[in-house]
Amino acid sequence: MTEASRATRAFRDHADFDRVDDGRFEATTTPFDAVVEAREVDGRIEYDLTVRAPSLSAAVEEDVAAVVEEGWLETFELRVADADGVVRGEHDFDPTVRLTEEAVIVELTFTDIDERRGVDDAAAVVNYVEGTYVQGIIPGYEYTGTAAQLIDRARGQ
Repeated sequence: MTEASRATRAFRDHADFDRVDDGRFEATTTPFDAVVEAREVDGRIEYDLTVRAPSLSAAVEEDVAAVVEEGWLETFELRVADADGVVRGEHDFDPTVRLTEEAVIVELTFTDIDERRGVDDAAAVVNYVEGTYVQGIIPGYEYTGTAAQLIDRARGQ
């Protein structure tokens, strides 16, 4: 039994992920594009997690001043840096957050010897990133697309 098959089984058994292809799994609990790639490294499983969410300027109908977008991104980065507080494993996360015209992209890598805990932790981070994004929604803007769906879901609509 290989490490990759251990990870594949752990993802298959987890309700929060669907298999995309070999070693690549998509989160099903978020409207964001959230993908985890898993592979064996020295007897442990390495997880590469990427979450793509709409940038503030892509999520609203109005123009967003550069200073507002920069402040929003800075706050988002600071909050995402605390993602290791939502996991069970002992991980020292160093997430990367970058902004494109259309998306804010969060990337992080971690390893775990326990494949099920690793998958649980990947799911927790995906949910944490979504929650962090929602916390950063700025009142007064008319949100569209995914951000509007999240607001409606939070309101119970």
